[in-house]
Amino acid sequence: MKPTRAVVVALLFAAPVACQTANDPFSQPIAGGGPIVVGVTEFATIPGPEDSAPRIMNLIDEVGTDRLFVNAQQGPLFSVSYDGRSVTLYLDTNDSRWGYEVQSQGRERGFQSFAFHPRFAQSGQRGFGKFYTWTDILDTVPEADFLPPPGGRNSHDTVLLEWTALDPTAPTYDGGPPRELMRFEQPFPNHNAGQLAFNPTVEPDDPDFAMLYIGSADGGSGGDPLGVGQDMMNGLGKILRINPLGTNSQNGEYGIPSDNPFVGDASALDEIYAYGVRNPQRFGWDSENGNLFLADIGQNIVEELSQVTAGANLGWNTWEGSYRFISRQAVDLENPRSDASVTYPVAEYGQPDRLLQGQSAATGVHVYRANRIPQIADMILWADLPSGEVWAIPADDLSYGGQEVIERILFEDGGQQKTLLQLIQEKNQEQGRNPASRADVHIASGPNGEPLLTNKADGVIRMLTPNQ
Repeated sequence: MKPTRAVVVALLFAAPVACQTANDPFSQPIAGGGPIVVGVTEFATIPGPEDSAPRIMNLIDEVGTDRLFVNAQQGPLFSVSYDGRSVTLYLDTNDSRWGYEVQSQGRERGFQSFAFHPRFAQSGQRGFGKFYTWTDILDTVPEADFLPPPGGRNSHDTVLLEWTALDPTAPTYDGGPPRELMRFEQPFPNHNAGQLAFNPTVEPDDPDFAMLYIGSADGGSGGDPLGVGQDMMNGLGKILRINPLGTNSQNGEYGIPSDNPFVGDASALDEIYAYGVRNPQRFGWDSENGNLFLADIGQNIVEELSQVTAGANLGWNTWEGSYRFISRQAVDLENPRSDASVTYPVAEYGQPDRLLQGQSAATGVHVYRANRIPQIADMILWADLPSGEVWAIPADDLSYGGQEVIERILFEDGGQQKTLLQLIQEKNQEQGRNPASRADVHIASGPNGEPLLTNKADGVIRMLTPNQ
């Protein structure tokens, strides 16, 4: 007797928790040499709901208004002054007035990311007052623009919304309800969305100016059971690129840039910029040369950092990092990086490494081109999300694969070298909370390009500083 659809869905989602030992492609440990040691200071503290820590997701430097903005997964968006002393609730996206109740149950769903139009503070310009949010919501009644293949369970929807502030310099949002640009139906309640961002390295006359990049994960469960990563007619498992102020999309709510790599290809969505990603947590540009780097969360074995170019295939789920994907517990160690059509990682590491906690997830990404902290100058900073381990690799000598190039960053605190998780646990004790078992770290760019660390466990934004 064949299993019912409900049983199939349950098995698809339950399978990742099976306890099996994964193989490990990497014989050498991560950061086998001595660590890079930098200083760290508490920059700002974000309030959480009912005396719990906010689940901080993203931080952006909005240079037009001289403020940082940071969001929490539960729904609020805060502004933070450049000195870190003033923190203000700018917008609660979960307010009933807006009609988009946030689905923030579990560790992975919620208010995922946001981005400010590069002309947000430029009066009289297109884009004035506009910013965008990428949010998991409860309401699944409206028809979605992007549907997964059959086999999921319509867990929730993810929506891209455009908000318009009347006065971008106002301390709190003063505009009306948001405009919906696109909607995804999500087949499972894990790894559904990623980051939103505009390329900060281009000038107004560049074709990439004001084009919005959207990280769209593979929809969840494990192993990409619906096969969306390599399905060019599906919006899941992709990096999308749109003009949010345009109208030539199928639903008429946004624009398709004419230089997108698959425009005119009847076998692919026009919105696709790159494909074959599993869970594109964070990406970031190098201000020196415009290179775009993506931290993509692997299945159970390989975490990766890749350079992304227009039309790139990052391999999932045919490949997990540099190795052919076999199952949730195995990759093929023979003939790595053997398909010339695939873009392989510039650096990667194995989840079984002793530094980690048995569950790993790559995140980041910040290319540090300032010189205030010489130990990390001209390096790409990324991290392991649950353990809070922070990594660095050279930005100008990309090794293309492996974990040998990865250097570990530790933090000088009171004459001791500590991990971020240790700092968080000590802060939890000061707060009267139980010490966190994981960090859930992200890396962002602060004033003057200085790196900031956020986490979901103590509400503290920390700034990296020179090691004294």
